[in-house]
Amino acid sequence: MNDTLNRLAALLEQRKTADPQTSYVAKLYAKGIDSILKKVGEEAAETIIAAKNGDKEHLVYETADLWFHTLIMLAYADLKPQDVLDELSRREGLSGLAEKASRQEGNAE
Repeated sequence: MNDTLNRLAALLEQRKTADPQTSYVAKLYAKGIDSILKKVGEEAAETIIAAKNGDKEHLVYETADLWFHTLIMLAYADLKPQDVLDELSRREGLSGLAEKASRQEGNAE
């Protein structure tokens, strides 16, 4: 896994016990999952707008915000970036259509 992701994941874990008065991430954790998810949604919308506008620099900036807040969401759920990377590795080489169909079959049960 990328060193940046490792360092960021470790920092996000540390922030779980930090003072919400001095840490933005600790403040999000203290507010709970709904506030974290709201922030992920806001960042997703901003990323979509940046992509639609064709501004590559702004798209990178907004995607970084989206990834950061998504990592907070994962950490809140006691998941690591490696869990997502493992899932991507599992899907590697699979047809996207076949993978989606297998998920839909599992939902029908």
